Amino acid sequence: MIYPIVKYGNPVLETPAEAVTEFDTPELHKFLEDMFESMYAAKGVGLAAPQIGISRRIAVIDPSAGEDPAKRLVLINPEIVRVEGAQTEEEGCLSIPGFREPVKRGRRVTVRAQNARGETFEKTGEDLLARAFLHETDHLNGRLYISRISVLKRDLIRRKIRKRVKAGDWE
Repeated sequence: MIYPIVKYGNPVLETPAEAVTEFDTPELHKFLEDMFESMYAAKGVGLAAPQIGISRRIAVIDPSAGEDPAKRLVLINPEIVRVEGAQTEEEGCLSIPGFREPVKRGRRVTVRAQNARGETFEKTGEDLLARAFLHETDHLNGRLYISRISVLKRDLIRRKIRKRVKAGDWE
């Protein structure tokens, strides 16, 4: 099932998500497959559960955008444990379509999370994967990438979105 992506303005995007406590259930496995399907349909490389209106600490990431099934990652209850270096790259978000801004993030990031069976693991990523770890974990903490850009640019984006809402072009 492909879930619609929740857009900026919906409170679920700015509310910390709830921890997952039940693992290895048919419902969780189906939900994870639906998340990947929804992410691929939206042409994303990462998707957090709040972006589809579900306040749970679950994110899926695939830096290959569906090209390499071995690159698929499930992060449940993730925590960032180490950030090294820095990179500034243009970043966008499925929940804020049509906007991209340079955002400074760590170059090498280690995340600790649980998989669908509840097993804890650590994974280190660099460049795009590091950025995805930080971006998706921010979502689970109720934070959007626009909170990491200048107030001036953030206000400009918000004004443009308000105009689109008035015009009926933002659902």
